[in-house]
Amino acid sequence: MEMSAPDIVQAVFRWLHIIAGITWIGLLYFFNWINSAFVPTMDGETKKKVVPELLPRVLFWFRWGGAWTWFTGVILLAVVFYHGKIVLADSSASWGIGATVMLLTTFLGVFVYDLLYKSPLGKNPKVGGTISFLLIASVVCAMIEWGGFGYRGYVIHTGALFGTIMAFNVWFRIWPAQQKIIMAIKNGEAPDSVLVGLSGMRSRHNTYLSVPLIWTMINAHTTFASSNRVIFMVVILLGWHIVYQLYKKSSKVKGF
Repeated sequence: MEMSAPDIVQAVFRWLHIIAGITWIGLLYFFNWINSAFVPTMDGETKKKVVPELLPRVLFWFRWGGAWTWFTGVILLAVVFYHGKIVLADSSASWGIGATVMLLTTFLGVFVYDLLYKSPLGKNPKVGGTISFLLIASVVCAMIEWGGFGYRGYVIHTGALFGTIMAFNVWFRIWPAQQKIIMAIKNGEAPDSVLVGLSGMRSRHNTYLSVPLIWTMINAHTTFASSNRVIFMVVILLGWHIVYQLYKKSSKVKGF
């Protein structure tokens, strides 16, 4: 069977996307469920030796895993969904202003997220989480009703929105803060509590987004949920609850 150029590109970039994603998300879970509980057990002198040697290495693979996951994901969107014309519910329809606006929302919505969590509303996890869920639900409904997206279209673009937020957090919020935190620890100084709080919050956000994001990556196989936005929103809430329970479990795991 002869393979076309799009088939080859899709196969290669799916492979790279999964490798990069495993690297990125695996290290995200290491930070949130292992390292966050381990670091407080070290005394000051141990931190000065361990943190500057360990974390820059981990953060190298973490941030580049994030970058490559995002980049290869965009390539797959272009090849599978745009070239394959499977975004819209009516594959024969042309892109209108609604679909175009929702596409822009997918990649620019990160700035709304960033503003929310810089505001007083974002300081309260319950308030910020509720607003975030309502915004996500609004975006999904707009993709369907205004943009004309089909099930696969709105699910994968919600995933692209989550992935863009996560990559943004890694490169523009977590990594800059961690560089200063690591240098402070190396110099035997107390890290800036604002930077520690910022890095920790954005890392937790990425962890909560990662589980529903994985659902969006396998949406082609979730046929029982086709055309049902309610099930999709329940999946997002379920994903967040799974992460919450894993955080609780991680705090109870002890060393010898």
